[in-house]
Amino acid sequence: MTRALREDVGSGDVTASLISAAQMARAQVLCREPAVLCGAAWFDETFRQIDPAVQVSWHYPEGASIAADSVLCALAGPTRALLTGERTALNFLQLLSGTATLTRSYVDAISGTSCQILDTRKTIPGLRTAQKYAVYCGGASNHRLGLYDLVLIKENHIAAAGSIGAAVSAARALAPQLRIEVEVEDLQQLREALQARADIILLDNFDLELLRAAVAINRADERPVLLESSGGVSLQGVGAVAETGVDFISVGALTKHVTAIDLSMRILTPGA
Repeated sequence: MTRALREDVGSGDVTASLISAAQMARAQVLCREPAVLCGAAWFDETFRQIDPAVQVSWHYPEGASIAADSVLCALAGPTRALLTGERTALNFLQLLSGTATLTRSYVDAISGTSCQILDTRKTIPGLRTAQKYAVYCGGASNHRLGLYDLVLIKENHIAAAGSIGAAVSAARALAPQLRIEVEVEDLQQLREALQARADIILLDNFDLELLRAAVAINRADERPVLLESSGGVSLQGVGAVAETGVDFISVGALTKHVTAIDLSMRILTPGA
């Protein structure tokens, strides 16, 4: 937040300085399209850092579904502070609401199945925690936060280690407290990952037929594990993927292909 304000305000808001420091105003934020609200804490903190005298009253809770043309919140305080914080506050709110809104669409699309939507590490640098919070507000679950809280053995790790079995064995020895997930590209690698006793198996770019075959192989194993489908899963196709019986579907688009929600702030009573 501090960095965001520093890059916008810099040495000072020269345009807001045209307004008397004593002037007070009221304002409101309008949501111009259907959305899932997310980012109120970032919005509030923006104005707190600029001027604690600004008061924000929210009309909806985080995660609420918002209709187009709804007033999200009301603000009151020094006019200069409202003008200076407007863009940074809205930037956070529209970005995080966009992430939450897209996430909710994916979650709704698999309603009625036992599958869960997951996010990925394909986030905007510096905003991972915020975006993953937005995914949570949208009703999905967070995958690993970074490279430190889950062992995810991918194609290049397997190549470097020599085999799936060798990579999993090394991971067990290095980080026995962490779950181990292995990315596989075909059914033979799936069997190898099952034999190596991975905790989760990521099915990379499997089509529906291969996903159903993978689910059947896993269920027939003496120690079935959790299965995650990943790779190019669209909103239109996610329901069919969930119906194959996989446990998770990870969707990079939730945090990578974000369209900001159309929001605007309007001063209502300058000079009040």
